[in-house]
Amino acid sequence: MATTSTDVSDVTERLEWLAPSERTFAGYLFWLSRPRFWLYLAGPVVVGVTYGASTTSDLFTPLSVALFLYFLLPANVFLYGINDRFDADIDEHNPKKSEGGREVRYSGGNRVTGIVLVCGALGVAFVPVLPIESTVAMGAFLALGAAYSVPPLRFKTTPVLDSVSNGLYVTPALVAYGAVAGTAPPLLAVASGWVWAMGMHTFSAIPDIDPDREAGIDTTATMLGERATLVYCGACWLVAAGTMALVDPRLGLVFLVYPLFAGVIGRLGVDIARAYWWFPVLNTFAGMALTMGRLWVMLYA
Repeated sequence: MATTSTDVSDVTERLEWLAPSERTFAGYLFWLSRPRFWLYLAGPVVVGVTYGASTTSDLFTPLSVALFLYFLLPANVFLYGINDRFDADIDEHNPKKSEGGREVRYSGGNRVTGIVLVCGALGVAFVPVLPIESTVAMGAFLALGAAYSVPPLRFKTTPVLDSVSNGLYVTPALVAYGAVAGTAPPLLAVASGWVWAMGMHTFSAIPDIDPDREAGIDTTATMLGERATLVYCGACWLVAAGTMALVDPRLGLVFLVYPLFAGVIGRLGVDIARAYWWFPVLNTFAGMALTMGRLWVMLYA
């Protein structure tokens, strides 16, 4: 029997009953961390560990597990906590943060600020046990995560820079790969992942075009408009697929699903505000394909 979008929504609502209430401090931090998007940071760790490993014993070392746990929750609290702190005024116009929206509105307070800073410091705590390649990547994640939202740089208000800076979503994979392999991944793979993340970020900014314009915020998406932004995202993903194909044609095929996704959305006129919530599912399946493909090669090639 076919599964409808209403069925999926019902399942999501039922699962949300299991989560803590945003009215409690712990629950507020939980929802602040955007649980729907946890795998945006933790998923690349799995991919990085898998491709950095030479044997199955490398997959579940204390360091690789600790990195996964860090990027699963504390790193998300750090990243989105900073974002919400400096977007508090803008979010008054954002329907995602309205009553009944899918994201909580920043509540402020010293406790929240303290937890966000501690979560950033936990990333720094890994440095003594990381090789230099991973240390650089961790530094890039923390620096770009802050510079994206915090004045005076505040990359999110500068078209193109907002997109380029969000290559930070590939840095967890670089940290994990270096931690396992002791060296950096191929440069072309890094470039492909970075451009892919640029497209991912800009796609997520499309539903915010109207509230950002109302708040006077300039982004790549507000500059281009919805249609041209979707073309930009598709172009980023096509470049990412082509670049990754130079590393391994099989990996390029996995990345090719993203420009196809953009093309189908544009062709069918799908509401991007709706498609935005499908994106975590697409990322999960793409990450699974990358990971399972590498494990197959490791075990049977």
